[in-house]
Amino acid sequence: MKSGFVALVGRPNVGKSSLVNSICGQKVSIVSNKPQTTRFRVRGVLNRPGSQIIFVDTPGLHKPVTALGERVNATALESTGDADVVCLVVDATQPIGKGDHWVAGRFDVSKAVIVVNKIDRVGPKELMLQLQRAAEIGAQAYFPVSARTGEGVAALVEYLGGRMPEGPLYFPDDAVTDLPDEEWVAELVREQLLRITHDELPYSIATRVTEWEWPRVRCEIIVERESQKGMVIGKGGSVLKEVGEATRKQLPAGVFLELHVKVDKNWQRKPDRVERLGY
Repeated sequence: MKSGFVALVGRPNVGKSSLVNSICGQKVSIVSNKPQTTRFRVRGVLNRPGSQIIFVDTPGLHKPVTALGERVNATALESTGDADVVCLVVDATQPIGKGDHWVAGRFDVSKAVIVVNKIDRVGPKELMLQLQRAAEIGAQAYFPVSARTGEGVAALVEYLGGRMPEGPLYFPDDAVTDLPDEEWVAELVREQLLRITHDELPYSIATRVTEWEWPRVRCEIIVERESQKGMVIGKGGSVLKEVGEATRKQLPAGVFLELHVKVDKNWQRKPDRVERLGY
């Protein structure tokens, strides 16, 4: 059979996670409209007759200003070295600029694929102009797609399947992701916090499951300052209640989810704390 790894890289908020979810046919990576939602590698597994393609969703590459930023950048770049094919994802609604070219310079772009995502948001003339700009990067192939509508996704997957080498079954043929259940629940909680909170707060939040005795799950929410703790809890616990209810809707019936908020001062600027939180 054929099998291999496809790494999706690009700047923050270009839709890498949404694209992996679209390809796999279900949610395997959290999404939000906040940049840098993805903080570590998430693998989505696509099983087809005679082949298995593992799509690696990576953090958005950006100019880091914290230890967390440096760690997630390193994670994304390490993924390109392990991949059989690298897909550079760009946003159809934003001009291709220095940031995209900087990302392209981190790997052998001549063997890569450029994926122009969010084509449902632009007209034909805008798309053609974006594809012309993308062609200047010098990749091996180019695919316009919409992760939201699915347009162009099947053609991209078919092409990538043809690029896979002969290989083993890396994951069971019913697997969709390699993310452990505990990490998935923590990510679902963080996704809801990203949806509700504003300004700088989303980037100061980390989540981790500290107790797992199914159906009882305890998830810890870490913030950087005491003032942020109240913002996450909300008046009368309103924010925590909303987060808990929205998260439970995505989990099996009967789960008992406990949410607790803890302050770890300036955790994202401390390499040891970043590592301890699993990034």
